[in-house]
Amino acid sequence: MTLNRSQFAINTLQWTDLARGWEFDDPAFLDKQPRVLREAAEAGFSAVMLEVLTTQTIRSYRRLIDQVGVQVAPGYVQIRLPEAHGVALTPGSAEEFHWFDGVRRRADETHALGLDTVFLSAEMVTGGGMSRFDEVAGVGHDFDPARLERYTDLIGRAAEILTAEGIRPAFHNHVGSWVETQQEVEHVLDAIPDSVLGAGFDLGHLFWAGADVTGLLRRYRDRIAALHVKDLDVERVRHLQADPGPYTSSTDGLFLEPGLGGVPLLDHLGELPETFDGWIIVEVDRPSMAPLASARASWKWVETNFPAAATA
Repeated sequence: MTLNRSQFAINTLQWTDLARGWEFDDPAFLDKQPRVLREAAEAGFSAVMLEVLTTQTIRSYRRLIDQVGVQVAPGYVQIRLPEAHGVALTPGSAEEFHWFDGVRRRADETHALGLDTVFLSAEMVTGGGMSRFDEVAGVGHDFDPARLERYTDLIGRAAEILTAEGIRPAFHNHVGSWVETQQEVEHVLDAIPDSVLGAGFDLGHLFWAGADVTGLLRRYRDRIAALHVKDLDVERVRHLQADPGPYTSSTDGLFLEPGLGGVPLLDHLGELPETFDGWIIVEVDRPSMAPLASARASWKWVETNFPAAATA
């Protein structure tokens, strides 16, 4: 493994409170965003995960990134399942075309910020309407092969849009979504050609869902474009696997900064090809300490385990 510190970025999600909703969409976050980016840099990270707010332009975000002096790492886009929103799309209709507008917007953002990779995921529907989020998370609850086929088609079409724009989409798994388990992740990746869709696993969410993380990394190692890492309280994981519950209540005390839990992150990262030059994004969904302290603890783990980038 030849990873170095320059390949690590942080997702500023840990400065938000997911229990209160998606704070990035709140116009009030615009005033908070500069401080968040400065604190990420103060903690030691030279790069943050791309997150152009829906309340700002690409130009204003790029200006802020330049002012703070940080780089950006691949962002994230999710594709919605129409049925989950009470929508029936007619094939070939304008409504169906516009269903993918968010994917096109993320392609533009990715290009504008000088990147060529984006994480592509099935959505999580918060606030009602999705049993894996509201009722039983992490164990493949309410599995429906027809729905998985439908979602695979949607992910494939989104990936084709991104690929046509010169962006490498990397499939991103998430507990609480309809592509949660190892079986579901493998189904998506095996159904969509490598030329169209890469892999961008979240190692913590794979671990929570009981996947063979090492086996998946080995099987798809040549498709991996980028990764998310987080640590977990493994005793709590065992409890959740035996007695699963809703996503939000399940995450109380679950997520930890890298190195503070029991997920063998270094072993997992050791499965990457020697030539891997993609991004590793530290994402602690709900930090175990104040956000700045969490970012500092995360960077300490990076600094302790990976060398500085070689200089010319």
